[in-house]
Order: sequence, then C-alpha cells, then structure tokens
Amino acid sequence: MLFAIIIGGLIGYTFGKFPGFIIGAAIGAFLLNAAKRRLMGKLQNIQSGFIESVFAVMGALCKADGVVSRDEIQMAENMFARFRLNAAQRETAKAAFNRGKSENFDLDAELEHFLRISGRQPAFLQMFLQVQVSAVAADGVVHPAEHKMLVRIARGLGLPESQVDQLEAMLRGAHAGQAGSQRSTAQQTEDAYKVMGVSPSISDAELKKVYRKLMSENHPDKLAGRGLPESMREMAEQRTQEITHAYDVIKESRENSA
Repeated sequence: MLFAIIIGGLIGYTFGKFPGFIIGAAIGAFLLNAAKRRLMGKLQNIQSGFIESVFAVMGALCKADGVVSRDEIQMAENMFARFRLNAAQRETAKAAFNRGKSENFDLDAELEHFLRISGRQPAFLQMFLQVQVSAVAADGVVHPAEHKMLVRIARGLGLPESQVDQLEAMLRGAHAGQAGSQRSTAQQTEDAYKVMGVSPSISDAELKKVYRKLMSENHPDKLAGRGLPESMREMAEQRTQEITHAYDVIKESRENSA
C-alpha cells in the first residue's frame, strides 16, 4: 500500500509540487483500496459459488440411481460438518443439494456455471471432482451408476476420464490405510501410478518432476489464495498427503525391484 501511495504522490508532485503530491498520494491509496475490494469480492464469489455448485452436483449424483437414500442424505450432512460450514453456509448447501436432486436440475448448465466462476483453474476443477468422488464413496466403494455419472461430471468440467480413475484410486488408497489394507502390493502400486497420473514406464527423474508439479498445484495455501473456501482446506491437505503416499509407494516398489 505504501508503494502505491508513494508512486501516486510522485506523479502528483510532477504536476502540482507538494499539493499535487498530497492529492496524488490520496488517489493512489483510493485506487489500491478499490482494487483490494474488487479482489476480495471476486474471491467471495468464487467461494460461495464453489459451495453451491459442489452440493448441487452432489444432490444430482446421489439421485443418479433414481432415489436419494437416507444414507446419502446423512453423507451430505457429514460433508457439512467436514467442511466446517457455518449456519448460513449450511442453509445454502442444503438448498443447493435439494436443487440438485430435483427432476428439472440441469447438470450441464451447473457445471458450465462452475467453470465460469472458477476461471477453469485445473486444481479447482480437480478438487470439485474429488469432493464428488469422496461423497459417493464414503464407504470406500464407487458403484457402476455412480462411476458413470462421475465420468459425465469430469467431461463437463473438461477433465479426462482418467481423472475419475485417479481419484477413485486415491480413495482406495486412503480407505485401505484407514481400515488395514487387504490389497496386494501390486494393486497398491498400480493405484499409486493412477494417483500420480503417470505410466509405470516413466523415469525416476520425470516422476520426481510430476510429483513436485502436483504438490505445487495442490498446495492448500496456493489454492486458498485463488479463492478455495477455507472449509475445503482439509480436503486439499488430504489430497497432498495422498499424492505423497502414492509417490512413496512407487519409490519403494522400484527400490525393491532394483
């Protein structure tokens, strides 16, 4: 802010000496504050739009098999708690969820709306899809009808179908870690490559580059600065942990087979 005031003052000084400096500094401060207000307003619009679209699409996803079960409603309420929504945000999320499960809900239009407010930022789109995968697979399982709907959502966001496979693999890894893994090392390694979005033939050097890029793109502080709601921070942190876990699984697999 001081820099803007000084620049404004110097410009004013060239036209009106000391009185011009005062006027220029005041104009510089005013313009800076106006820019800050516009930025804060933009971030708030992204945050509120994120929550609305997330729960509207979640409602449609839960209705994919023709009926929204009590368990799915409970899952949505658990999401309210997980995202630490305040009273006003909960009401917004509930209304959006009910809108999403209505017969006349336009899924494609909602996804297009989210694309506009998010600025099509890849990390935001992936986070949006991650929430949907987590919602329908709270029990660690994604059913065929749900997978089909997730693929449709991914395509509507301009993401490849592989993103759904990647997130489902991430979910399996997290669920196995919580419940005690019954899956073979080969299965865990296969999923780890999916989480990283790479082929098993990738070199160690390229794998490290991909890992660093994913960690940078998904850093919670960076996403928050772009408008990700603070309530979604836990999920962003979880994503970085799962990326790191996948990277470690691949490295260990390569070391053991060397």
